Amino acid sequence: QVQLVESGGGLVQPGGSLRLSCVVTRISSIPNTMGWYRQAPGKERELVARIIGYGDRNYGDFVKGRFTISRSDAKSTVYLQMSNLKPEDTAVYYCHTPLAGHNYWGQGTQVTVSS
Repeated sequence: QVQLVESGGGLVQPGGSLRLSCVVTRISSIPNTMGWYRQAPGKERELVARIIGYGDRNYGDFVKGRFTISRSDAKSTVYLQMSNLKPEDTAVYYCHTPLAGHNYWGQGTQVTVSS
């Protein structure tokens, strides 16, 4: 069964940056479609960014050029580089892949933006 393991979350001041990583294991090759979602307390989970292969990228409207999703198939890893972070970006960030009719999620990594 596919396993997704996130890392890189933490506490950062407004305007700061973080890079999240998601390592994909228990599969021979990283899936073509990989994404990052987030969920803040009391809110629904929402799409942050999705990458399909190496070409197509989609971002949530709130990203506004601040985040970049990328991948390294050689390292079976997907990254989310986040810059100019705002307090409203505070949430648990989850790695996701849809594969063979199933949705696979990581355990999540907490991102807190606060002064």
